[in-house]
Amino acid sequence: MRIIGGTFRGRALASVGKGDAGAHLRPTTDRVRESLFNVLMGGRYGDPITDMRCLDLFAGTGALGLEALSRGAIHTTFVETGRKGQSLIRENIALCQCKTETKLFARDATRLPAKPDAPYDLIFLDPPYGKSMGEAALKSALAGGWVAKNALVLWEESADIIPPPECDLLETRKFGGTNISFLST
Repeated sequence: MRIIGGTFRGRALASVGKGDAGAHLRPTTDRVRESLFNVLMGGRYGDPITDMRCLDLFAGTGALGLEALSRGAIHTTFVETGRKGQSLIRENIALCQCKTETKLFARDATRLPAKPDAPYDLIFLDPPYGKSMGEAALKSALAGGWVAKNALVLWEESADIIPPPECDLLETRKFGGTNISFLST
């Protein structure tokens, strides 16, 4: 895995091989990340990255949030409950030398507390597939004030999703066996 574009472009990230089944890690492939960020940078959604605050739920390795930082986001908060994922995120933050622009919450994304500071404009939601955890995490983030008004939510899942009433489904794009749904709040 590597950062695809921006200031960290080409930087290799800590490897998990094909994933870590025990830690439930399923990294978003370079190809899917590249396609996703091409859509984001293509202008259809304005400029959803530059100077935005990013929230990476079920962050895994942190690749999505780090890619956003590389492309102009001002801050990324990673939420990851697994120790292996937390370790990989810390290692990848160090590799990208962006500790001051990041925060790691070691907790369950489906049970977020009230947000103590500013909400997030760009949300990556990449839960374990087929377990309805994305619905629970987004509901928790909305209820806790983590999501800004007019935020863009990118929800990665293997099947169709059920967005909460507070969100509008803008489109769903297929990247191989991965569906990424674009939602607005």
